[in-house]
Amino acid sequence: MAILDLPESILQSLSSVLTQLQQVLPTPRQPTDFSAIAFRWESQQLVAIQQPKKMYLQDLKGIERQKDKIIQNTLQFLNGFPANDILLTGSRGTGKSSIVRALLTEYAAQGLRLIEIERDDLSDLPKIQKLIAERPEKFIVYCDDLAFNAEDENYRSLKSVLDGSLQSGSSNFIIYATSNRRHLLPEFMHENIPVRKVDVPQYTELHPQEAIEEKISLSDRFGLWLSFYPMDQQLYLEIVQHYIHKANLDYTDTVRAEALRWCQARGQRSGRAAYQFSKHWIGSQQLKMTS
Repeated sequence: MAILDLPESILQSLSSVLTQLQQVLPTPRQPTDFSAIAFRWESQQLVAIQQPKKMYLQDLKGIERQKDKIIQNTLQFLNGFPANDILLTGSRGTGKSSIVRALLTEYAAQGLRLIEIERDDLSDLPKIQKLIAERPEKFIVYCDDLAFNAEDENYRSLKSVLDGSLQSGSSNFIIYATSNRRHLLPEFMHENIPVRKVDVPQYTELHPQEAIEEKISLSDRFGLWLSFYPMDQQLYLEIVQHYIHKANLDYTDTVRAEALRWCQARGQRSGRAAYQFSKHWIGSQQLKMTS
């Protein structure tokens, strides 16, 4: 075999080109590690999340009705009975995402698994379904902050994917999605003006009511809607008190006053704000104990 004696400059150039190619080429696909309980759909493959963040249903206060409904639907799913895809909508920080993650903590031992997927990857749902078709576990495919812009046409493909997931006969696959928009698409004031007012300049369609129905039909593909609402001051403080007591600390007037200042600075009273304040307060107190 002939050996080429190339100049050092050429060898360095070749090495640089190979390094750049490695950066742009897709990483080799690895077999899915189904020993994990949570996954993320990334680069056309299921990537295992080895240590997913744990949330607990008992920590979620003020949303008992929503918890009861989503737990019932999830138990139906886990036991092989008919169950619906769920759309969770409402105010920010009210527990929509946390309740889905808490379901994983509660029912992972019973075979529940969670797959996180981005909105732009929803067209890959049939690929995910094919990957998990022979698995004995039950998979919730979870899309957080699902919403579309007015000019976004991707929602039409999601409609067919949602219907397809229901008609495919799969018994180990269900979709839970959260959104701050009830119908997932922006709605405008002129859409509430009676159709008979033909002089409204925004009406560029011959049948504007049908365009409105087109928007609403997307959220209709979800069999169960759960709405989450802003909380009052009392509930906010109850959540703070719950986390403070859980950390074996005293809930004092000072804690209450600081919690109120915290939510005022954030401009909202929510479960998220209460949880974030609790982490701040508990961490600061534990730091004082160690110093």
